[in-house]
Amino acid sequence: MSERELSQAELFDVFSNARRRQAVRYLKRQGGECDLAPLVEQVAAWENDIRTDEVTRTQRRRVYISLYQTHLPMLEDHGIVDWDPDAHTIELLPSNEVFEPYLDRRLDHQRPWHQFYAAATALGVIGFVVSWLSVGPVTAGTAPFVALVLCLAVLAVSIAQHVSRRPDLNPPFGTASR
Repeated sequence: MSERELSQAELFDVFSNARRRQAVRYLKRQGGECDLAPLVEQVAAWENDIRTDEVTRTQRRRVYISLYQTHLPMLEDHGIVDWDPDAHTIELLPSNEVFEPYLDRRLDHQRPWHQFYAAATALGVIGFVVSWLSVGPVTAGTAPFVALVLCLAVLAVSIAQHVSRRPDLNPPFGTASR
């Protein structure tokens, strides 16, 4: 186990592999400790985009061998986990805030932001076409108002996405709870 600080280059090297990122992510979700078997099941499920009970023996074996022989020893060498190959137990070491930015956020439940952006774009195109054709109540005089409303809608969706990806973000201008 290493007691030294990892450089950014070392962190990039360690977390350049998806299985190592997934292993650390799983350990964080389990409170920092787990056995090898459930870790293997979950990593295999994530890799194959299936539930853990659907993981085949071959998928499990492939993940087990690489975690056991390569990834967990590397994480231990860099002081990220304490890995006991005899007991098949893994413990995430306390300095895990250092490597949080390098972990996959895709593994969390994601919101379908692409649908919000597609809807905002569709509304923008419809608003543009209607104002360009001067059809209905939208005339050349109200077109700037329609454009402003659409821009504000896109801004609101962007802000919502930004805030949802950063749950620890404090509101600006001193509005945080005291």
